[in-house]
Amino acid sequence: MNQGHEGTTAERRAFARRAWKITEPAHAVTYFAPESREANRALGLRGLWMGYFAARAAPLGAVSAGVVEAAFHNFHPSVVRRTLPDAWTFATPEAVLRARREAAAAALRRVAPSAADAAGELVPLLQRVITAADGAGRPLFAANRPLALAGSDAAGVGDPVAALWQATTALREHRGDGHVAVLTSEGIDGCEAHVVFAAAGGAPERTLRDTRGWTEDDWQAATGRLVARGLIDPADGRLTPEGHALRTHVEARTDDLAGRPYYEALGQEERERITELLAPVAREVTDSGTIPFPNSMGLPRE
Repeated sequence: MNQGHEGTTAERRAFARRAWKITEPAHAVTYFAPESREANRALGLRGLWMGYFAARAAPLGAVSAGVVEAAFHNFHPSVVRRTLPDAWTFATPEAVLRARREAAAAALRRVAPSAADAAGELVPLLQRVITAADGAGRPLFAANRPLALAGSDAAGVGDPVAALWQATTALREHRGDGHVAVLTSEGIDGCEAHVVFAAAGGAPERTLRDTRGWTEDDWQAATGRLVARGLIDPADGRLTPEGHALRTHVEARTDDLAGRPYYEALGQEERERITELLAPVAREVTDSGTIPFPNSMGLPRE
């Protein structure tokens, strides 16, 4: 039943933030679990970055580097161009998609036993949210949505855990697409976004810089631009009050956009049920040590 937009703005934002914290770990096994990295190697994808970009971009088809640079937003273009479009000469997007889902499901089944028990009830709830979500201006979500709505058969093996992983992936990309839209609307480019996050104490500079291919010169140039805008204090490299205000606005607006489909599709009890079912999966993934902390995704350990 369509529930509309009940709930205060603060409540909707709080739920959206909580939903991200319990959705991201289930999705993120695809980046860190050995099953996923081995699946990429088995396809002939060479190196960590070719596997990452090909796997995450595969729902879009055999796209060029430029499409990925725009959609992913926060990587140095040279990192993307070293792997795409070359990756498609080693494996088709269809083969990458199949291997990615199967590997992620195997990883979830290994590190989060509760995923198999929860999937049967969780997947239909998440699919309703995915159906209600607006795909306009959200390329990664729009590409993942039909895969998520296809259900367990999308994994090619009738695997409900694969269906759960794909549903969390679609919702994660929905949030990410919205986050990129908010950042760009505020004139924050990919490197600057990391500088702001580091200045707020979110993660060490080196973790963010090196994992996204930015050089020290790139980082200093981005810092200089933010100092000129009054967002970074040149004396200590931390956010100014204006910088804190902008970051708070970006995060709040991201939560607004991400939370909307949950409130359009589900009632309060159903939203609470998603939390009850998905939180143990997230906890098991986190406790397994599969995801490093701190990390460039900004995911907290809690």
